[in-house]
Amino acid sequence: MNELEKAIKNGATIIDVRTPMEFMTGNVAGSKNIPLNEIPERLEELKSIDGKVVLCCASGGRSGQANQFLQSHGVDCLNGGSWFDVNFAAQQVLN
Repeated sequence: MNELEKAIKNGATIIDVRTPMEFMTGNVAGSKNIPLNEIPERLEELKSIDGKVVLCCASGGRSGQANQFLQSHGVDCLNGGSWFDVNFAAQQVLN
């Protein structure tokens, strides 16, 4: 089991940093949409999440940016990459 699968199995909160329009076209069940440009202004909300935060987007670029920012502010997070990858990992673990 890789780090992403372990995080999901342990109840990580999945945050999708794509735009709301992208999120509406498909997303990981139970994930929350917080677009990348809103991450700084929602820092306190993200810091208050119990447990690990898994970030995803379309390809891993935006979630990587969010991951770096949040880690630098003490948030326990992981760049899950593409939402397809996170969705696949969630299916493996939760089914």
